[in-house]
Amino acid sequence: LPENQQKILDIFKARQDIPYFSYLADHKEIVENEYNLEVTAYVEPEDIREVVDIKVLNKEIAQIVSKQAALRIKIDEIVSGLEGTSNE
Repeated sequence: LPENQQKILDIFKARQDIPYFSYLADHKEIVENEYNLEVTAYVEPEDIREVVDIKVLNKEIAQIVSKQAALRIKIDEIVSGLEGTSNE
């Protein structure tokens, strides 16, 4: 988008280092990286993964499994009732 292009141009002109976005590499660094100009060689991607509390997650899973088991019993009762009335 034009606004993204302008942001990149402005940061380039200002020669800014912005974590996870831009990095001003000097010539020596570029030579050491064998003239690799890929962004990922200089800018570390931001870790945006969601932190999950495994204990809370396991508790929620246990509750879901319990509800599922209760629903399965009710479904089996309904099906059993339907089978009983249709065989008579």
